[in-house]
Amino acid sequence: MTSTKTIFELHYEHKDWLSKLSFYNDELDLMQKRIEEVVQKNNAVEVRAQVDHFQNQIFITRSHAVDMRKEIQKHEVEIEKTINSNPVAVDHKRLPDHTHHREQMEQFEKLFAELRKELFSFLAKWM
Repeated sequence: MTSTKTIFELHYEHKDWLSKLSFYNDELDLMQKRIEEVVQKNNAVEVRAQVDHFQNQIFITRSHAVDMRKEIQKHEVEIEKTINSNPVAVDHKRLPDHTHHREQMEQFEKLFAELRKELFSFLAKWM
């Protein structure tokens, strides 16, 4: 049986996830700045290889966050269409839970935390 949620619950989660994705985007900007600081201070081959690795990971993570933002916004539009089709039922209308989005967000947060931990270890060594 598919679980359901109210429109309000789905909307709240969307807003929460979009806020978190904005925060993570800001964090990625800060990570990139720290990497640039390391490059300015160190030009060793070992450092350059790790810098390339982290820049690639930041690019991939940022791309994934953009894709997730688009998916969440698309789902929000679908919810809005549902509301507009029957505004009287909005208070008690239930829609299928968006477990796929939740699982994606949880996985993103897990991978982001791992990237942050790995990068901080690198920065502690080379700054």
